[in-house]
Amino acid sequence: MGIQTVSIIGLGALGIMYGQHFSKRLPKGNVRIIADTERIKKYKKDSIYCNGEQCDFHYVTPDEQVTPADLLLFTVKFDGLDGALESVKHHVGENTIILSALNGIISEELIGEVYGHDKLLYCVAQGMDAVKVGNKLTYEHKGKLVFGDKVPGIISDKTKSVSEFFNKVELPHEVDTNMSKRLWGKFMLNVGVNQTVAVYKSNYGTIQNEGEARNTMIAAMREVIALSEKEEIFLSEKDLNYWLNVLSTLSPEGKPSMAQDVEAKRKSELELFAGTVLKFGIKYGIPTPVNRMLYDQINAIESKY
Repeated sequence: MGIQTVSIIGLGALGIMYGQHFSKRLPKGNVRIIADTERIKKYKKDSIYCNGEQCDFHYVTPDEQVTPADLLLFTVKFDGLDGALESVKHHVGENTIILSALNGIISEELIGEVYGHDKLLYCVAQGMDAVKVGNKLTYEHKGKLVFGDKVPGIISDKTKSVSEFFNKVELPHEVDTNMSKRLWGKFMLNVGVNQTVAVYKSNYGTIQNEGEARNTMIAAMREVIALSEKEEIFLSEKDLNYWLNVLSTLSPEGKPSMAQDVEAKRKSELELFAGTVLKFGIKYGIPTPVNRMLYDQINAIESKY
C-alpha cells in the first residue's frame, strides 16, 4: 500500500510548511501534528497560518495511543530534539521510516541511537525561504527535501517508498546517493548564511550581493571545507558554488532561522553551527578564526536578551 500516514513533530517554519502541504493532499486523520496539551490549546486558540491560509491540522498529544506512522518527520529545533524523541514513541513502529529535517550533521545519529538506524534515511531541507513570525508563516519558495541512504551508492526500498509517496503528494524532492556529503554541504551553507545574516541583522539579499557580509559568509564556509577533508567528506569549491547557487534562488527579503531567532530574542542554534566548527577545529588543529568571530558576536548579542 505504500506510505499512508505521516506524523510531524515540531511546528516551526518547516513543520507548518510540510504539515500544510500533506494536509491538503491526504485525509485529515492521516497527517498528525504531535504537540503537548498546552501547545495544542494555543494553536487552536490563535490558529496557524501558512501564506495567509488558516491551517486545519489534526493534533495528537505524545501520550495518545495511535497506530505507528508510516513516515515520521522531525522538524524541531536542535534544542528540542531530546524532548521530541520521547514525544514520538507511540508513532514509531516496525515499519516506520524516519526523516530528520534538522540543521546540522548529528541529528540522525541521535535519533538512530533511540529508534534504530535501520529506520532512518538521511535528509536535508534546502532551498526554502520560509519566515515565521508568531503564528504566521510566509514563503515564496518551498525548496525541496533531499534524502537517501546512509550507505553511499545505493537506493534502498525505503528510499524508493518515500520518493513514490512524495511524487504522489507532489512534494518537491530529490534522491541523493551520497547523503553524508550533502549533509556536510548543507551544514557548510548554514554555518555561513545563518550566522552571517544574524550578525549583520539583515536578510538573504545582503549576502546575495557582493560586499563584506558575503565575503564573511564565504570565509566561514571555507573553514568547513578544510574540516571536511579531515572527516573524509572532501567538500570543495565546486560544492561551495553549488550552495551559493541554491542561495541565489531565495527571496532577498527572506531570512534564515538564526536571524529570525535573533530578532525574536530567542536562543539560537549557535552551538550547532560555529560551536561544532570550533570543536572540529580544535580536534584537528585547524584554525577557524571566522567562525570564532561569528560565535563571539552572536554570543554577545544573545547575552543582552
